[in-house]
Amino acid sequence: MRNSFVDAVHELAGRDKRINLVVGDLGFSVVEKFAKDYPSQFLNAGIAEQNMTGVAAGLAMTGGIVFTYSIANFPTLRCLEQIRNDVCYHKANVKIVSVGAGVAYGSLGMSHHATEDIAAMRALPEMVVVAPADPVETILATRAIAEMDGPCYLRLGKAGEKVIHSGHPDFKLGRAILVREGTDATLIASGSVLQLCLEAAADLAEAGISARVLSMHTIKPIDKEALRHAAAETKVIVTVEEHNVVGGLGSAVAETLAYSGQHPPLRRIGIPDIFCRRAGSQNYLRGACGITSAAIAASVKEVLGTK
Repeated sequence: MRNSFVDAVHELAGRDKRINLVVGDLGFSVVEKFAKDYPSQFLNAGIAEQNMTGVAAGLAMTGGIVFTYSIANFPTLRCLEQIRNDVCYHKANVKIVSVGAGVAYGSLGMSHHATEDIAAMRALPEMVVVAPADPVETILATRAIAEMDGPCYLRLGKAGEKVIHSGHPDFKLGRAILVREGTDATLIASGSVLQLCLEAAADLAEAGISARVLSMHTIKPIDKEALRHAAAETKVIVTVEEHNVVGGLGSAVAETLAYSGQHPPLRRIGIPDIFCRRAGSQNYLRGACGITSAAIAASVKEVLGTK
């Protein structure tokens, strides 16, 4: 995903001089070409994320479209006050981009796990929160958030995510993408765990269970219409995210359904409300936290009363 993002923002910068990329002293396996081709639109702010955010807000207030970029928890949690006061309060045109969502940097320990970032970002007024599922969605999301005016958080994986979409789907902020039709259950994913939902849907199909799969790439504002249809047309909804189960996609879906008056059985799969104290690969930590295709399928079967 990170390569797709950098390629997309490089393309945008060539067409629009207002595009700026401000990095927190990382990304130097992917950002060199941008820095070389557009030196006046690139800035390394150093390991100083609060300052990076303040500089980005200043550039945006003078007419820029500014992307900040760092490892997921650093451009969000470390500088939350600056995002709140400098960016969101002023509706500044700053796009906060994080790489290594969830436990992608699992071997570096919990200090590098981004497991509360969505909860923090979606709580901020004016903030749009986007978590694409694959490199294709990443390119489309980057273009879309550059066109919108105001603050946005773009949450990316690290590298190696599979391409799920064979073509370019109809991508609109605030509108889920229907990836697979289904009538018994709806599986809703944000980010690269969409692949796990598709694997679970295939396993469920072998058991005679039809599972709809949605890529809920925009968590705020969430697609209320897609949720309304899922609640009315399927028997159970399962949300899947590589994030704390508190405050993320599952919470957003639960809140929306509660206000809608529709109350189908809902299961939330994500990181339990604890720190992940282990270190290891992303797949290892996903398994340790119960974020697997088998767990998704089992949740559906449990609610439907099948084995």
